[in-house]
Amino acid sequence: MAGSGYKDLREKLKSMMPYRDNYKGNSLRDPTESPYGAVGGVAAAGERKRKYHEDSDSEPSDYEEEQQQKEEEEARKVKSGIRQLRLFSPDECAKIEARIQDVVSRAEKGLYKEHTVDRAPLRNKYFFGEGYTYGSQLQRRGPGQERLYPQGEVDAIPEWVHDLVIQKLVEHRVIPEGFVNSAVINDYQPGGCIVSHVDPIHIFERPIVSVSFFSDSALCFGCKFQFKPIRVSEPVLFLPVRRGSVTVLSGYAADEITHCIRPQDIKERRAVIILRKTRLDAPRLETKSLSSSVLPPGYTSDRLSGSNRDQILKPKRSHRKADPDAAHRPRILEMDKEENRRSVLLPKHRRRSNFSSENYWRRSYEYTEDYDEEEEDGSPARKVKMRRH
Repeated sequence: MAGSGYKDLREKLKSMMPYRDNYKGNSLRDPTESPYGAVGGVAAAGERKRKYHEDSDSEPSDYEEEQQQKEEEEARKVKSGIRQLRLFSPDECAKIEARIQDVVSRAEKGLYKEHTVDRAPLRNKYFFGEGYTYGSQLQRRGPGQERLYPQGEVDAIPEWVHDLVIQKLVEHRVIPEGFVNSAVINDYQPGGCIVSHVDPIHIFERPIVSVSFFSDSALCFGCKFQFKPIRVSEPVLFLPVRRGSVTVLSGYAADEITHCIRPQDIKERRAVIILRKTRLDAPRLETKSLSSSVLPPGYTSDRLSGSNRDQILKPKRSHRKADPDAAHRPRILEMDKEENRRSVLLPKHRRRSNFSSENYWRRSYEYTEDYDEEEEDGSPARKVKMRRH
């Protein structure tokens, strides 16, 4: 290699394949020149195409400019209704986080009232002071359908929330004394989320105050959710939320645009304490029979305050009677039905001993006895098929 004048094998290989660098898009190559030396119409076409894209990027259409201006204007409106403060030190956060963990432990032991705890995949809610119905819990969904639970259906606000959180907010004049009568703890696991929503205007006064713990995250405004799988559109405004920070929403940010927490923004466990005040005229479920399955026949919607329509919660899944063998029961196929009919109608010597499908549902012991008794009487019997699940 020394006799050939090359000190490095890579240099020798480069000299043997001079076109390779050009083919890979070397910056020294003229972009209008083909990597294989073609000239004329091909190079000119490439130059015209590149020039067209450059012109398109530099001169957006009127529609794009109008949309951009609208988004910027909406982002300014959202910002005008947001106030953030860093009030809680790491030591104060650690004390509050230990208390939050105590709440989780008590809930797992079943020490809270039924409507205090609301569980969902990767997110648990703990209502204190006042709780309310929302989302899929209602027979009729949509804005304005939410209702407060009857008084006493959820546990009172813990003393540590007053002492460690609310009192500090009052001292810094974030909220007035006696403002809070509802505290909700949202406990998120990595990958958890809360869909785009507006805190019910007919239930809660403004502002909405939230304090973040355990880790940093973000609050997004103006996103649209799609499910199966979960996809989230780009937000109008992305608001970073630090551990120990206080976020206050009012005006446009609280009433006119939705906010959410996206799955990709929760990389570690995160908890949020939301402090609010309910309106005096907020509609409330007055009956303690919150399931439509236990209401008396003469029940009327007049028993629900704030509405002249029925607003009853759907029964919880835990109240439904489930068949423990449903998951293991094979489905009945059409070929099984035909074989069963033939096995009953044909004489014994013409019946097949085995059935054609492995999904044949075997008869129970009691049914076998009934069937033998009917056959001895001489009357042809027909099998009753199991219901599908």
